[in-house]
Amino acid sequence: MKFVEKMKCLFHYYPKNASFSSFFNSFTTHQLTTLTAFPQDPQILLITLCSNGQLKEALIEMAAQGLEMKFEGYDMLLNACIKRRAFREGQRVHAHMIKSRYLPPLYLRNRLIIFYGKCDRLRDARNVLDEMPEKNVVSWTAMISAYSQRGSASQALDLFVQMLRSVTEPNEFTFATVLSSCTGTFGFELGRQIHSLIIKRTLDTHIFVGSSLLDMYAKAGRIHEAREVFESLPERDVVSCTAIISGYAQLGLDAEALELFRRLNLEGMTSNYVTNASVLTALSGLAALDLGKQVHNHVLRCNLPFCVVLQNSLIDMYSKCGNLIYSRRVFDSMPERTVISWNAMLVGYSKHGMGREVVELYELMRNENKIKPDSVTVLGVLSGCSHGGMEDVGLKIFDEMVNGKDGVEPDIEHYGCIVDLLGRAGRVEEAFEFIKKMPFEPTAALWGSLLGACRVHSNIDVGEFVGRRLLEIEPENAGNYVILSNLYASAGRWEDVRMVRDLMMKKAVKKDPGRSWIELDQTLHSFHASDRSHPRRQEVFAKLKELSIKLKEAGYVPDLSCVLHDVDEEQKERILLGHSEKLALTFGLISTSDRTPLRVIKNLRICVDCHNFAKFVSKIYLREVCLRDKNRFHHISKGICSCGDYW
Repeated sequence: MKFVEKMKCLFHYYPKNASFSSFFNSFTTHQLTTLTAFPQDPQILLITLCSNGQLKEALIEMAAQGLEMKFEGYDMLLNACIKRRAFREGQRVHAHMIKSRYLPPLYLRNRLIIFYGKCDRLRDARNVLDEMPEKNVVSWTAMISAYSQRGSASQALDLFVQMLRSVTEPNEFTFATVLSSCTGTFGFELGRQIHSLIIKRTLDTHIFVGSSLLDMYAKAGRIHEAREVFESLPERDVVSCTAIISGYAQLGLDAEALELFRRLNLEGMTSNYVTNASVLTALSGLAALDLGKQVHNHVLRCNLPFCVVLQNSLIDMYSKCGNLIYSRRVFDSMPERTVISWNAMLVGYSKHGMGREVVELYELMRNENKIKPDSVTVLGVLSGCSHGGMEDVGLKIFDEMVNGKDGVEPDIEHYGCIVDLLGRAGRVEEAFEFIKKMPFEPTAALWGSLLGACRVHSNIDVGEFVGRRLLEIEPENAGNYVILSNLYASAGRWEDVRMVRDLMMKKAVKKDPGRSWIELDQTLHSFHASDRSHPRRQEVFAKLKELSIKLKEAGYVPDLSCVLHDVDEEQKERILLGHSEKLALTFGLISTSDRTPLRVIKNLRICVDCHNFAKFVSKIYLREVCLRDKNRFHHISKGICSCGDYW
């Protein structure tokens, strides 16, 4: 058929209101020549056009062929549309089937489901499935997969149950797909039942199914079950290895994630960007900077693709390891940034108490106007203002958010940031009144923030009310008992201290013990208060006594108010000297050469006395000291801390 005749066919195929002349004129001379240069069979022409990526020209050929279109042509066109996610073009292919009364075989109907799923048109995909006179396992699996990948977990699970009631048996790909939708309490219980079905069908050792199973258990916090599934796999690929490492890292089991990563590397595991991102998450929790640099170097040496996810993980790792210069270097070198990239950098500055840098970066984000701030962005900025002592700036940004400047609706977490901001600034009564006027019911976390401020600023009246309120809301939270007990202890109310501690024992509530660690030569050395388990404990305690004398001569005075026990002053001083931060810092001094920076991490909040102790160590030994607690960083140089003694 001549080219002009083909054009005439199109006038009948397309709606009259379509801008056909514009469509026709969009072809280049080369494309028009291509259409007229093929004397061969029309089906071969269509296949050739699809193979060359000339989808527009292929659609013209489809319209020209009309009722002569065959399976091969439709197949090539649908595959091209799936590859490009070309929704309008794929719709025309489907419409042509209907108008020409072509009855597509089962294979093409499955391709239509896959096509609509790829284009996020789940209703259209479901319509195709429901209208199919017969379905096979591919049909059901394709639709379940479309639901799962678009976050429609309940629809995926409902369809899977419907499939079980049909005559079609699920295969390993069906099970692997549906398990990704088994989230939440109901989803997890159904996932356990699916696990039973998998065992009955002896598919539990299949690599795809096993990876999905361990991922499901890990996301539900059942890491031991996930590990059992992993260890039972006869063979492992990068997906299963990454899933189990990621499971440990996401649950905060950082040391276990790192240990498993090392073991699997020795066994010859090949890692991808997701594996490395998960390992970086674990190293962030451990603040293992040297190991983090090794992973970064490994990524560079192996020429792994620097996708946004991996770069975001590097920003987070470097900031949590105390190296904001490297974080900003990665951030500035990114060819494209997502809102997560901005948030990671903002939160990094916030944790380091660099309020001015937080606000400057936030303004840069606003001015670029490429990525819109989200709820987490504003949380990071408000937190940065709180840690940086910039309460007026923080209150202004909060007011702008309430007035809808960035289009972010304030929620309970944002109100909690303001309570924390006012509390840190010593404006406890104002924070208390702010809570009373909130449009939300105060959460335990919000009351806990205010209770902490009452402890720091010795506001007994508000603190007692808040503490008792917290014991009603969260009777199993050990932290609430401890802070209230410490508040009473700071006021010398020892009877009330004993009452709170007796109540804590009665309810069998256990407090997480304070722990500090330091990384030396890629090994983490951990210490508890008055710890005598370390192999070099005698050296540590001998050096600690020497330090105590030397620092006192330089003006250090132990802050006995940090000891919340009813004992004499001499015993209080001994208790202070055994704090885990001091043990880790002392070990760092005796294990490293002069002028080497020291990085100590604490799982709880650093006390005032340990903070002062570190400042004197930095001044006398000319060491840079970095202390990281559960809330923020303290960078100490020549006896001066980046926090300005405000935290």
